[in-house]
Order: sequence, then structure tokens, then C-alpha cells
Amino acid sequence: MDKHTLIEKLQLSPHPEGGFFRRTYESSHTRLGRRLMSSIFYLLTDDQPTGHLHRNRSDIVHYWQGGGSLLYTLLTPEGKLLQITLGPDVPSGEQLQLTVPGGFWKGSQLLCGDYALISEAVCPGFDFDDHEMASADEMQQRYPEHWPSLKALCQT
Repeated sequence: MDKHTLIEKLQLSPHPEGGFFRRTYESSHTRLGRRLMSSIFYLLTDDQPTGHLHRNRSDIVHYWQGGGSLLYTLLTPEGKLLQITLGPDVPSGEQLQLTVPGGFWKGSQLLCGDYALISEAVCPGFDFDDHEMASADEMQQRYPEHWPSLKALCQT
């Protein structure tokens, strides 16, 4: 399957972070006015290869679904940089699943191929009020030692 077919058949729309997405599930159960869980498809393509740096308050589990591999760059609240590859080559150290705790900065990049498709489960459910896009100026000032790894992930 190619990226155009996936976008059409999965009914994906442009995502503010880059790439394409569609919300596929929202729990009917709530607590304190929040959905308990939500889920999306998320697709990066060779012409939209970057999921720009952002953070959420909720934990998010990412599930590799198909296509190429993705490099995730994470920055912990303490400022530690982590890089993890999500993809099919488990014997080489790639992971099929990745949990990103709430409060971590996160960005992703397509490493190879025409596309990479993942699913994400968010608990409690995703809310744009819990979402923050990174400022390039702030990231460069706060984390100069990590700027070479973060620069390509920041929206300009």
C-alpha cells in the first residue's frame, strides 16, 4: 500500500504537528469532565517526514503499524535526551511500541521509506488544552547542549 492510498482509505487529515491523522476512538466514559482514553492513526510521509516537537500532559502509547521506521527524540522534564527507533526491525533494536510519559517533549522523524503509520492511545483522552508546541528559541536557550538534535524538530 502507498501513502496516498493510506491517507484516502483511513480518511486522514493534516495534523498541526506535521503528517496526517484521524481520531479513531474516544471513550464514552469520563472522569472530572475528561474522556478516559482516546486513540488516533498518525502517518508521517516522505513529503511530511517530521512530527514537530511538542509535549502533552497525558501519557501516550505509540504502536508501530507499518511502513518505515521512525526516530523518536524525547526530552525528559529533567533535560535528559533520549532517542528511540520505532519500527519493524526488532532484532536490530527497533521497538514496536513506545510509551511517552506526560510532560516529556517529543518529536519524530521518518527514517526510511515513503511512510510510517502508527497508532497512539492517550490516557486520559487527548485534549488540546493539554498540548504545547515547542518554541525553537526557547528550546535553543534552555537546552543548548541538545540543540543539534532538536533543531530539525522545531517548527519555524
